[in-house]
Amino acid sequence: MVAQVYEAAPAEERCHLVETLLRPLGVLSLVAIAHGVFAKIRFRSAGHELKVRVDDLRNVSAADMMALVHHAQQVSIETVDSLVQQLSSSGSMTSSAAAIVLVGLLVQRARARRTTPMQARDASLDP
Repeated sequence: MVAQVYEAAPAEERCHLVETLLRPLGVLSLVAIAHGVFAKIRFRSAGHELKVRVDDLRNVSAADMMALVHHAQQVSIETVDSLVQQLSSSGSMTSSAAAIVLVGLLVQRARARRTTPMQARDASLDP
């Protein structure tokens, strides 16, 4: 779903999506993702705040984004969850059907994760 949103997003929003997903990942994992396309972006920003430029994304495909999301989820699920706020605050993305569906799915998933530990804790308190 993130890949579909990425493909439909304006160039500036694409940059923000990639920046968000790159932040928690180290260089070694970025080298392993999508033939190193994201590592090149990170290396260009080395020593500086991560800033993805539109021309950095010329070689980034939807499949590359799927791989990036998969890795980001493994390292920091909160990073993927933070896309809700990013997409919701973007005027250009709030009219995208894919973005609306993605926000709904991410919110549902976050609620399910918060509810499950509480239910397990409550069940352990019952005699």
